[in-house]
Amino acid sequence: MSLNLVSLSRSAYCPYPAHRQGGSALVIGIFVITVMFLLAAALINIVEDADTGLTQEVWGARALAAANSGADAALAQLFPLNAAANFIPTCASVSSTWTPPNVVGFHACSVGVSCSAHAAGAVTQYRINSKAVCESGETRVSRQVEVEARG
Repeated sequence: MSLNLVSLSRSAYCPYPAHRQGGSALVIGIFVITVMFLLAAALINIVEDADTGLTQEVWGARALAAANSGADAALAQLFPLNAAANFIPTCASVSSTWTPPNVVGFHACSVGVSCSAHAAGAVTQYRINSKAVCESGETRVSRQVEVEARG
């Protein structure tokens, strides 16, 4: 039994000639490349947004630390440790600005401090407000801390 090679030819099973199907792989390839490009562009945007969020978070933590330190410095000025027993604290002794130390965590930060006193009978209540602003390039972050103390 011999095989008939003509009956097994491509033209017997496929009504379309081979040269008409040659471009489908090219169209599929272009489609796949386009989809991969769009996925890569979306991934770049996601990474960039995450980087911006991390930068904001780091600068926010620095600003909060600077504001807390400013409030601590104001409390130390208001209630000095080496004061006499009959010392009466006043907001006049609190500086309106606090200069952060020249260390990595506080660079590019400025701190403003305000103090107000409210008398309630024999007790005076002090409110210290410390606002820190840290900025670098386009990034500017501000944090505010309020502390109350009695004297």
